[in-house]
Amino acid sequence: MKDVLRPYVPEYKGQVTSDDGECEEFLHCFLRKLTKCVYFEIVYLQLQDLLSDFYQPCVMDCKIGVRTYLEEELSKAKEKPKLRKDMYEKMIQIDPNAPTEDENRVKGVTKPRYMVWRETISSTATLGFRIEQKYIQRLKAVRATLECSEFFKSHEVIGSSLLFVHDRTQASIWLIDFAKTIALPANVTIDHNSKWKVGNHEDGYLIGINNLIDIFTELQGQQTPPASESPQTPSVMSLVDRIPVLSLSPEIVNSNNNNNNDTL
Repeated sequence: MKDVLRPYVPEYKGQVTSDDGECEEFLHCFLRKLTKCVYFEIVYLQLQDLLSDFYQPCVMDCKIGVRTYLEEELSKAKEKPKLRKDMYEKMIQIDPNAPTEDENRVKGVTKPRYMVWRETISSTATLGFRIEQKYIQRLKAVRATLECSEFFKSHEVIGSSLLFVHDRTQASIWLIDFAKTIALPANVTIDHNSKWKVGNHEDGYLIGINNLIDIFTELQGQQTPPASESPQTPSVMSLVDRIPVLSLSPEIVNSNNNNNNDTL
């Protein structure tokens, strides 16, 4: 990778072919299902060990962006929507009031409906991140680098994470998980900081970075009050209230309501 983001992603070490027992067992099970004996290898990407310089590190994987699914995944799920009782059960286990009256009647929800709802129950859809930690300096460096990265300008970054690692003496952050990072369609540009609507390909990556920086900075300030003042417990909800809630597009809402009558 020749982009300016290179220092913030794990170094690529090449490919490695696995021959451990677990993979051998998998191969035997797979081959028994084939009508012919096919020879193939399982090849893995070998990446830098980001924990090698840390002693008893604490690790946090933090999803960044306002959605964790590609627009293509949402479109495919809407092509032949079916009512999913398993997803309905997952929904009511978390929030019994989440299903609509029609969904409760048929005891099922469509996959597009579940995908969008799943994002709204976490801070992903509003803050663009899910977990807190204090790495303000590194986050600012990441943001500055992203803003001048040609790779970042030309790609939609979905389901990617920031890997936070620290021990008693040091801390760092890396960008990881790029399985759903794809090049933007021709003639499409995004700023990674605008509200997502179906078709505009915005990922909200900078929304997550900016909110992490703002909240960490405020929490840090509250944890070091003047000597004359007593420490105050930070209120995350007060910070959340300042940030507009991501509104779902009418296309998704209408599609979800219309598809509630689909059969299994």
